Formats: sequence, structure tokens, C-alpha cells
Amino acid sequence: MSDELTKPTPPPLQTAETYQPVRGVIPTVEAILREPGRIAATLRQHGQGRLVLGMLAVAAFCSVVYGIVVGTFSGGQQLWAAPVKIAIGMLISGLICLPSLYIFSCLSGSPVRLAQVFGFLAGLLALSAILLIGFAPVAWVFSASTQSVAGMGTLHLLFWIVATWFGLRFLNGSLKQFAPRSSDGVRVWAIIFILVQLQMMTALRPLLGTADTFLPQEKRFFLAHWIECLEKPKPQK
Repeated sequence: MSDELTKPTPPPLQTAETYQPVRGVIPTVEAILREPGRIAATLRQHGQGRLVLGMLAVAAFCSVVYGIVVGTFSGGQQLWAAPVKIAIGMLISGLICLPSLYIFSCLSGSPVRLAQVFGFLAGLLALSAILLIGFAPVAWVFSASTQSVAGMGTLHLLFWIVATWFGLRFLNGSLKQFAPRSSDGVRVWAIIFILVQLQMMTALRPLLGTADTFLPQEKRFFLAHWIECLEKPKPQK
């Protein structure tokens, strides 16, 4: 009995009303990494425009920085072309998948609004891009020490998978605060989002190698493009 009386009472769970709103770029980055619940609470209870714009700015800036690291593999034109393509590809992929995410959220029985869904998607992109920044030094080491396009492509793909997984986890956790009946729709959307991003990067190729034109002149499915890159003979020394 005495043990029960002396047992510390756990702190109350924080609700949307108890979170402090997120304001500013640096607090936004810290909240995304440490307290993603504050992002969702701010989108639900406070002004959304500045926060969403801030997360999109973080996503664009971080993807540009990572793109510069990607461009160091080939150098030359790729030092500016790769950052532009990666940033544009990430943001356009999010906009393309926004309507389907909102529809699946509504089908799950969630009362979430379109502006809030857009904010959660911006958070997904921002978190993914921040994680890519964390991988940038490792990617630079390999870019400076190898000439294998297939090897570097595989490494960047692994980094992208990890970053996207954490971004999708952020999105799923944010949407769960609206108590949906099922998460099946979000899982289906996650597959669609991944496929769109893979195809977008193929449509904006090359990111690692070089080409005569800024954009490819031939349409290609991303799996066919990968197979072609793997089967391409290595240059003779």
C-alpha cells in the first residue's frame, strides 16, 4: 500500500492545446526532429501559413545543399543542375501526391482539412530533406573517392529510402491525431508517393552522370533506367 502511495504520478499527456506554437525556421527544424507533435498541434490550433512556408523552405534549402553534394560526383554543370533537379523533383512530387493524400485521409474517416494535410506533407518533405543533410558528409566522401555511377546511385538511393521512411512515419503520426478509422489508405498512398518520387528523379535525369541536355529527350520507366545503368559497360582505363 505504501509503495502505491509513493509511486510517482506520470506527467499528463500533452494535447494540442498544451503545446507551444512553432514560430521561426530554427524552432521549426528542432520541432520536426524532437517534437513532431508540436508541428501537428500548431497546424491544428494556430496559424498555418507561415509554418507551412517555413517547412517548404527548409525542404527546398536542404535538398539544394544535398544536391550540391550529389553534383560533386561529376562536377561541372552538375554542381548547379543536380541541386535544382532534386529540389524541384521533391517539391513537385509532393504537390502531385497532395490530392490523393487528402482523398485517402477523408476515406479513412479523418476530419482533417486540406490545409492541414498540406502542412503534414510539407513536414514530411522537410524531415526527409533534413535527414539527407545528415547523410551529406558520408555521400561526399564516396563521391570524392569512387567513379562508380551504379555504386553512388545505390548509396544515394539507400539514403533516400531511410529519409523517406522517417518522413512517412512523421506523416502517419500526425494524421493519427485526428483518430482515423483505418490507416490502410495512408499506407497505399505511401507506395504511390515513393513510386512518384522514383519516376520524377528518372524524368529529371541525369543526377550523377553527365548529358548533352539539361533534361532527357527520351521517356523511360525508372526500373528500365536502373537496369540500363547496371548493364552499362565500365569505361576502359
